[in-house]
Amino acid sequence: MSTPKSPSRRPIRVLVAKPGLDGHDRGAKVVAAALRDAGMEVVYTGLHQTPEMIATAAVQEDVDVVGLSILSGAHMTLFPRVRALLVEAGRDDILVIGGGIIPQEDIEHLQQKGVAKLFGPGSRTQEIVEFIRSWAEKRAA
Repeated sequence: MSTPKSPSRRPIRVLVAKPGLDGHDRGAKVVAAALRDAGMEVVYTGLHQTPEMIATAAVQEDVDVVGLSILSGAHMTLFPRVRALLVEAGRDDILVIGGGIIPQEDIEHLQQKGVAKLFGPGSRTQEIVEFIRSWAEKRAA
């Protein structure tokens, strides 16, 4: 099986981040490992990242995707802030996805704010891999 490629013919680069004060990162680490196993290059920023730190790292690392994981309930503030900072930095081309404990009523609002897809508890890692690959293929076309 070939390595998934972004439009520039390099492996898809994903930054996985834990914004805010959420101290639980097992899910983020599982997703990061699954993306690596799928042939993507993954940068994991660790716990307690500010939106500014995440956006800066995404630009510096020249990633294609930012995956945010949150369980603290601050998703309505932190996810849109990361997206806005990426747009402000001229990187509105970066796909922003998220996961964690996110109530259904918040999902539509976050998608309107530029978060492409949200994965809740019980989401399969293969579903995340397939979503990113599909996005990358459409972007390359």
